[in-house]
Amino acid sequence: MLFADVVDASAVVSATRSRLEKVDALAAVLRTAGEAEIRPVTGYLTGAPVQGRIGTGWRTLVQLERHPAESPTLTVADVDSGLAELAATSGAGSQARRAALLTALMIRATAAEQDFLLRLLTGELRQGALEGVMLDAVARASGARAEQVRRAFMLSGSLPDTAATALLVGPSALGEFGLELGRPLQPMLASPADSLDAALEELGPGLRLEYKLDGARIQVHRNGDDVHVYTRTLREITTGVPELVALVHGLPCRSVVLDGETLALNDSGRPRPFQETMSRFGATTERELLLHPYFFDCLHLDGVDLLDAPLSERAEALRRVVGEHVIPGIVAPSGEQAAEFLRISLASGHEGVMVKKLDAPYAAGRRGRSWQKVKPVHTLDLVVLAAEWGHGRRSGLLSNLHLGARDPDGGPPVMVGKTFKGLTDQLLAWQTSTFPEYESRRTDWTVYLRPELVVEIALDGVQVSPRYPGGVALRFARVVRYRPDKTAADADTIETVRKMLPGQATIT
Repeated sequence: MLFADVVDASAVVSATRSRLEKVDALAAVLRTAGEAEIRPVTGYLTGAPVQGRIGTGWRTLVQLERHPAESPTLTVADVDSGLAELAATSGAGSQARRAALLTALMIRATAAEQDFLLRLLTGELRQGALEGVMLDAVARASGARAEQVRRAFMLSGSLPDTAATALLVGPSALGEFGLELGRPLQPMLASPADSLDAALEELGPGLRLEYKLDGARIQVHRNGDDVHVYTRTLREITTGVPELVALVHGLPCRSVVLDGETLALNDSGRPRPFQETMSRFGATTERELLLHPYFFDCLHLDGVDLLDAPLSERAEALRRVVGEHVIPGIVAPSGEQAAEFLRISLASGHEGVMVKKLDAPYAAGRRGRSWQKVKPVHTLDLVVLAAEWGHGRRSGLLSNLHLGARDPDGGPPVMVGKTFKGLTDQLLAWQTSTFPEYESRRTDWTVYLRPELVVEIALDGVQVSPRYPGGVALRFARVVRYRPDKTAADADTIETVRKMLPGQATIT
């Protein structure tokens, strides 16, 4: 298959707002791909080469000599082997070798192919939302049910592997993917609730309330003496959190998979700022600041997978294995008890509460309604699209942020507002030094970024506005913090933003 066929399909996906047309274009390419091409093609079209990060920076790529070829001759196999060689290049002289390999690849590519490769290698194609469209395309191309494909992906952690299995072996083989100790799976996600009363009414009497901690999501796997700890984005941090590893080693079990949160506490037992907890996640060695885990789900225990078991059964297994490290919670509360539990959570320095249905299975990778989060302050996780240079006291600093919500159909983030409020001197300095690493282009007044950084924004509400492409604008938006534990794929969608409109006004 010519690489140009992949580039053309990507262009079709970018040019249409129709999810059906996106799925059709991707499915057509998958059907045409050869056996050895399905995995790399799937990776290219979702912005994630199967080789992982190639290790080549933006500045190196833009400085390459790139005289484009007049007609397409590159094949998918050519690009795959070229990227594999790049990923394997290290040691003395590797920088020059990388530049030579990239130049050799680029001069064989047409202008359109060069542009695609540049965006692929710098992460600009990694929108995250494209995964959902690609999963539907795999189902369409293979004849599998969409739910079969989604479950296999969430358990395998690899979209290329899922696609290859569905297309080459058949839909029935997707059922062979299961929870594997030491291989992280996508976490179950919660939807925001309008209020505590609304969540209680929707989920009914059979529910559990838990503290919503201001911590970092962790997933822990143990198989005998082998322990692994992963972040929300499935990045392994085992070597940097030895206190968590030691705790899991001491649990009364042979094998276990746990879902939970961890955070740093001060001397009085209250949570430290989120940034202090996250500082441990960037470390490769132990730090003085200790992390305290609070587990809220058990997905496997001593040879038994519990993903499809109801929460009530998983919670019982959790209590048996982690004891005092279960997150604080109450079962089947009255309205008054739930309100008091929320008050205590907030008074203890936490964000609010989680409301969960006791009969719900663990829906890996899904943001369903069986888990709902209740927070007194409206917040959204949005993608930073650009930043404007400041004025006055902020002259020389990147300040006013352009904010985007995720397009659930795989398009680029949809701009919904700007803000410079809530930015401390420390954050302004960080933005000014860090944003150029994510720069895609700039003008005299604005630095535009690849859509990778996620920021948590507090707001008073949303209003209809023709100013932005999504038809909505944020009201009194201010920066709470950056979320290094999240990717653009975890950002809130434009649909979530629109649901915050008063009376959910119609947007035309």
